Amino acid sequence: MSVRLRIISAIQQIAVEQQVNLPPLDDDLSLHETGFDSLGFAILVARLEDDLGIDPFTISEDASFPLTIGDFIKAYENVPA
Repeated sequence: MSVRLRIISAIQQIAVEQQVNLPPLDDDLSLHETGFDSLGFAILVARLEDDLGIDPFTISEDASFPLTIGDFIKAYENVPA
């Protein structure tokens, strides 16, 4: 499964667990509009670190948190091997 699909799957699973009604997930959707709160994003990043073995937001000193779903996915796809 691709990184993109793993991230989308994790978002959908956490939304069910946190009882968040997700809008359609596309690359231009603002992370603010997902309905996730800070706990939801913390759970997402922790699960992705367990699943993918990386946290792109702590690897780089100059990393900033992305604004859209597409930016979030790219942060994981663009981590150097």
